[in-house]
Amino acid sequence: MPSTSRLALGVIAASTLMIILDGSIVTVAMPAIQSDLDFSPGGLSWVVNAYLVAFGSLLLLAGRLGDLLGRKRMFVAGTAVFTAASLLAGLAATPAVLLAARFLQGIGSAMTAAVGLGILVSLFPSGRERARAIAVFSFTGAAGASLGQVLGGALTDALDWHWTFLINLPIGAAVLALAGPALPADRGLGLRAGADAWSAGLITTGLMAGLYGIVGVPTHGWASPLTLVPVLTGAALVTVFFLRQFRARTPLLPPTLLKVRAVAGANLVQLLTVAAMFAFQVLVALHLQNVVGYGAARTGLAMLPAAVAIGAVSLLVSPRLIGRYGERAVLRAGLALLVAMLVLLTRVPAHADYVRDLLPVMLLAAGFGLVLPPLTQLAMSGADERDAGLASGLFNTTQQVGSALGVAVLSTLAAARTDALTRYGDARPEALTGGYHLAFATGAGLLALALLAATLLLRRPTPSPTPGTPEAIGMSEARSITPVS
Repeated sequence: MPSTSRLALGVIAASTLMIILDGSIVTVAMPAIQSDLDFSPGGLSWVVNAYLVAFGSLLLLAGRLGDLLGRKRMFVAGTAVFTAASLLAGLAATPAVLLAARFLQGIGSAMTAAVGLGILVSLFPSGRERARAIAVFSFTGAAGASLGQVLGGALTDALDWHWTFLINLPIGAAVLALAGPALPADRGLGLRAGADAWSAGLITTGLMAGLYGIVGVPTHGWASPLTLVPVLTGAALVTVFFLRQFRARTPLLPPTLLKVRAVAGANLVQLLTVAAMFAFQVLVALHLQNVVGYGAARTGLAMLPAAVAIGAVSLLVSPRLIGRYGERAVLRAGLALLVAMLVLLTRVPAHADYVRDLLPVMLLAAGFGLVLPPLTQLAMSGADERDAGLASGLFNTTQQVGSALGVAVLSTLAAARTDALTRYGDARPEALTGGYHLAFATGAGLLALALLAATLLLRRPTPSPTPGTPEAIGMSEARSITPVS
């Protein structure tokens, strides 16, 4: 791997680390933010939701604009927006300022993340080097998630919550300083190659409305007009968007990309997997805090072994297994491990012993390290140089939509089950544990569906016969036979 390519990979990895770190670090600091800025319980959720709505709704558009205007240009601009918004969030003294900063962070994250994978696959077109690069990319994501949980508790306890945002500044500055010389220059295709304004407005507005409704489900419930109106509106707009892609002169999302089975299948598998993994990433932490009685910093440390296992497997094990057995086999093996992990979590008792009851099960999260690298490779396999940013944006969009659905569905089920058990007379710890068990079981079901989709949709394509072989000659002769009427 040339030194310039390694430097570019380092820049992309650092940017990914910053974005993932920001997404996980703030969750641990939420109680301190609420106390300091006097957030209402409903308003506090928008510290996370404002970021998620902006990020998830703009990824597809940002990815396509990166292809048209230049991916390097989009990456640098997004990093600058995100870094400036992090400074604004770190200095926020009112809820309104913090929420505005979080929305701007989401915009910057979308601009950067949407094209990061596109730049990466352009730098590493195929083969073992691409597998290694994607493994580093996946490792960075796992490291950012675990580091965010640990740093969030440590910074909040040692300093204050402002530093959970200010920590982004040195990383953002380093990325901006190195992006110029490290990333390859690209002029883009030009806006005339695919800038259908109606499509852009439909998909952005549709995703924003849908995500707005979904993230409010834990507060309002599924039957509330505050949920149903934006979700149904968003679904209608997204449907119109897809219909338009077949008629637009310059479609924002060319239908030919979604006709590639690996691309469509990988995005569906990711949506189901990410939705299910909310049961592990968030609900296990809530169990440790609300039932076992851990503090924020201790919870982050307790979750660290799982993240280390995910990172180590994605970086060191997954590329070798992919090289030997192929992406599809490794993906199915990883999904099977994750199904087993969530099934075993349904048996964890209320007052669990960490070493005996939780640690062995959590180490099965290493299966996610087997899932993400091959899934990323498959999702990008149908993209050429013209559409790499779009494929990257699509992959990130399904990730964010899956995350939002996981939060909405699994947290609602857990809360409803907890309330029911409380009414039946169960003590609070047992009722909470029963709610988490239902969410774990539902997550296992979603992962089983992901495994089924991976098996059916991501079958290895049948290779074409080599020219000159008996098989090829036979097929040619069969095609030349004129049917008898």
